[in-house]
Amino acid sequence: MALIITGIDVSKGIAIGNVHLLKRGAPEVFEHKLKKNEIKQEVERFQNAVDEASNHLRSIRDTIPQDTSMDVAAFIDSHILMLKDSMLRKAPAGIIRKQRCNAEWALKIQHDKLISVFEQMEDDYLRTRINDVEHVINLIQQILKDQLYTVQIDTQPLKGRIIVADDLTPADTVLMQTQNIAGFITELGGPLSHTAILARSLGIPAIVGIQGARSLLHQEEQIIIDGANGMVLAGADQKTVKTYQQRQRKEKEARRKLRALRGVSARTRDGTRISLQANIELAEDMIVLRQSGADGVGLYRTEFLYIDREKPADEDEQLNAYRKIIRVLKGKPLTIRTLDLGAEKEFDPNFQGPLTQNPALGLRAIRRSLKDIDLFKQQLRAILRASSSGPVRILLPMITSHTELVQSLAILERAKEELEGEQYLYDQNIPVGAMIEVPAAALSAHIFAKQLNFMSIGTNDLIQYTLAIDRIDDQVNYLYDPLHPSVLKLVDLTLRAGWRAGIPVAMCGEMAGDPRYTKLLLGLGLQEFSTHPSNLLEIKQIINRSSISELEKPARKILNTTRPTRIDSLVDALNG
Repeated sequence: MALIITGIDVSKGIAIGNVHLLKRGAPEVFEHKLKKNEIKQEVERFQNAVDEASNHLRSIRDTIPQDTSMDVAAFIDSHILMLKDSMLRKAPAGIIRKQRCNAEWALKIQHDKLISVFEQMEDDYLRTRINDVEHVINLIQQILKDQLYTVQIDTQPLKGRIIVADDLTPADTVLMQTQNIAGFITELGGPLSHTAILARSLGIPAIVGIQGARSLLHQEEQIIIDGANGMVLAGADQKTVKTYQQRQRKEKEARRKLRALRGVSARTRDGTRISLQANIELAEDMIVLRQSGADGVGLYRTEFLYIDREKPADEDEQLNAYRKIIRVLKGKPLTIRTLDLGAEKEFDPNFQGPLTQNPALGLRAIRRSLKDIDLFKQQLRAILRASSSGPVRILLPMITSHTELVQSLAILERAKEELEGEQYLYDQNIPVGAMIEVPAAALSAHIFAKQLNFMSIGTNDLIQYTLAIDRIDDQVNYLYDPLHPSVLKLVDLTLRAGWRAGIPVAMCGEMAGDPRYTKLLLGLGLQEFSTHPSNLLEIKQIINRSSISELEKPARKILNTTRPTRIDSLVDALNG
């Protein structure tokens, strides 16, 4: 009898193969006190373990074929950089000296401190960076305990196998890809983890978040991964296997056709040019963006210039980061979102005081910037200076009131005056936009539009705030619904406000990157999509096969429908 289990679909594709169970877990850690004369040696043991971890990751990085996208190596590099950071290199050594404890226990103390910081973050992507902290610290712990689990991957033949594990690091994924695994399943993880993003970049079918997968699936049994639907089939009959083999062949052909669209512009059948831009977090993401044929960057998250480090990047470091991306874009626009973090102290790893009880409703995004004007102005100065090197736009996050917008624009003007006094060049007419990601902003979009050059709908937060649910919370995330009538009305309200004011409106949330909603959004009037680069070609294909004049009437019908089941069926009908 066939067994069907479901999880989170993070990388599309069909995989058919035998199970390889990867059995491992975080090493168990105990505390023991050191004698005074043992402290120096223990610190050296810890630092040697960090060095060995770094060398181990470099050796894995060197296995990546030269013709592989550079973004693959960038994920390994990000972990190597974490090992250089004082929060992982110096802080545990300080704990060893202060508490006279063993290296494993000191590392656990620092681990718990860092995890508590990341858990408070409201931004979904940043919160999932907790996985990277776990991966790097577990690697050091494995070396300290002489239990380097990646040896399992190096020494066992995995070609054509489907890996089933509790979790995988980017390094694990790279090693497995060099062995030509068919796919992987993990019990932990989410769609925004680096491992999930890497799986998409490498084209490895993958499903995560299947709790108990290692108990449900058995070594060497044949299973099927349906990556598009987040489904695993075990014990399938031959007829079912053949059906999936046919789907596998069709998907490969579809991917080949998508690759042919890289150099083709996005234009509907009735002649409307649609802008397809990309969301990026790191400069290394530009490699994937370039391969996707994007029209530019619609959202550059700048939080990594502030978190996971002793102090935020200064003006010159930010400037260099922005210019690096501008050079790669070669004249295409770069939209830089100003700092968007949660509670006030979140990017300070040494902060141990009480954080906001509900960071989603607390001091985050533009509120935080307006509370620390010097930090905000420093970033605006860096963005302005970068605008002399190529087209740059400024995007203000989580604007909820006209007062916030006026204050932000006033600080921008002060930054301009300072730069003029210091004789720095910048774009005098740099476009300024605002994220529309709370209901108040959507309802006030007609007011904001009068003082802005563009707006961008952040559907991830807009849906969360409209429906009062946390999509990462397993107990309520079933309520997360981009097609909720209230959400659609707020999207429509924003689009219409932009149209009346004569300014463009983009969408940069996950809704923009989901092919199911592309035709609906076109029919509602969206003409700027910004999403992860891996989604762009599929969205482009749908756009190039669509006619806006044919989509407007059914889109309005969906907008005026109130029953969720009816909305779903109408969207399915719209997609044919």
